[in-house]
Amino acid sequence: MQELPHGKFDLYALALPRGHGFGDRIPAEGWETVDGQAWSVVTRHVETGDIGLIVMRRREDGVWTMVSDLTGIADVEQARETARGAMKEGTPPEPLPSNVPRRTPLYDLEGRKPSEIFQKLLSRSHRNVARLLSQLYLSLPKPDRNWAADCQTENFHTRLWEAQLLASFREQGLLVTQPFESPDFRIENRLGGVGWVEAVTANPPIRFEPVGAIPSVQPEGRDELFLGTAAVRFAKTIGNKLARGDAHKHHVAGSPFALALADFHAPASMVWSREALLGYIYGISAEARVVDGERVAVGYEADRLLGASGFPAGLFRNDAHAELSAIIFTNACATSKFNRVALTWGMPLEVGRYMRYGKFADRTPGALDGIPFCMDVMSDEYRQLWPQGREPWCAELEVFHNPFAKHPLPRALLPEATHWLEVAGVLDCLPHYETGILWSRSLILGPDDPIPTYDTIPAWYEEMARRRMEEASAD
Repeated sequence: MQELPHGKFDLYALALPRGHGFGDRIPAEGWETVDGQAWSVVTRHVETGDIGLIVMRRREDGVWTMVSDLTGIADVEQARETARGAMKEGTPPEPLPSNVPRRTPLYDLEGRKPSEIFQKLLSRSHRNVARLLSQLYLSLPKPDRNWAADCQTENFHTRLWEAQLLASFREQGLLVTQPFESPDFRIENRLGGVGWVEAVTANPPIRFEPVGAIPSVQPEGRDELFLGTAAVRFAKTIGNKLARGDAHKHHVAGSPFALALADFHAPASMVWSREALLGYIYGISAEARVVDGERVAVGYEADRLLGASGFPAGLFRNDAHAELSAIIFTNACATSKFNRVALTWGMPLEVGRYMRYGKFADRTPGALDGIPFCMDVMSDEYRQLWPQGREPWCAELEVFHNPFAKHPLPRALLPEATHWLEVAGVLDCLPHYETGILWSRSLILGPDDPIPTYDTIPAWYEEMARRRMEEASAD
């Protein structure tokens, strides 16, 4: 057996029922077999020093299954010897338990024509995305039977979001199960808190292929940004999900229920649509104004969204939807997120350079705009944005709480997310990480491409477009 690299351990541990939540049993060292069919972690109790061991092996269908979970081992050396025997290097994988369906490999198209974005996973620039997505799919407790087929074809982003949610939940040490067809996830922390989460995506009226799509443009007007097309799309999406009545099912009743929303209603719309979610659920908009010589955010209330539909604004301004405890949101559900996580966890970089640019959240009271940045994802400067020295899955995860919820979602249930709560009639933002990112995009550069800065990004895009047109003409 050989030592298990830290980044690979973080990925494999997401297959454990509680992910990175080891409680009082702190991981001391990890091992894996050379053939990649088994891994183990030696643990040490934080108070007693008791040595423990967890061993995982692949099933015939690639899913990790726990074959040992021991405590009371004499010492670390004995734990290593026990691990060596339990990992059974060179032996066939574990058989499927009876009545457990075989997990279809994500790479097996079974004759289906894949979408362009799934096909993109075969390229050098997206191999890490394919590795992470496949591992997370195999880590899901009980995915839909059509999960792989959906991911390979027109519902790629829906399945990508479910995989990212699993990673985000288990990164926080939550026990994640899928005991029923819906909602998608039951989450539980060690304090006994329980909640149910249904994943949902805001999709376009007419489907488009995201590969090569021209990014949508952020609306210029305040009302259109907060209350316009994107807000209407969110209203329809959330309304359709609430109409299913998941919150009233017998296994959910009495527990917090949340919708986890990712936005794909237009190309790259997640970069700017967060404000539209605020506009819809809280019935507010804001703009920057100069007051007493200082540039500050000025807020406005709204009763209706724009457009002929006349959707009311302010989903969380009364108790009409008290069954909905919160909306979980991210502006970073994309293959670029998977790529960045993989690279900062130590997976190989197979392109020249990987850049991320956008705006950090400005924590100054009243600030509306962000702080520009443009950074190399592989740099120490980028990794040190977070205390763990790598990009966490939860970095952009936000929870918007319903102040009228019948069963409020405890902050402790999602401890590493940013929480939006109404405190004394004022909407307050409570971040977990000091670094918050309002929006971002990622750039994959070739070895000879010039390195842009935030200010030169527009010119960089123009130059890259010109060069590609010249190359296409030469061909």
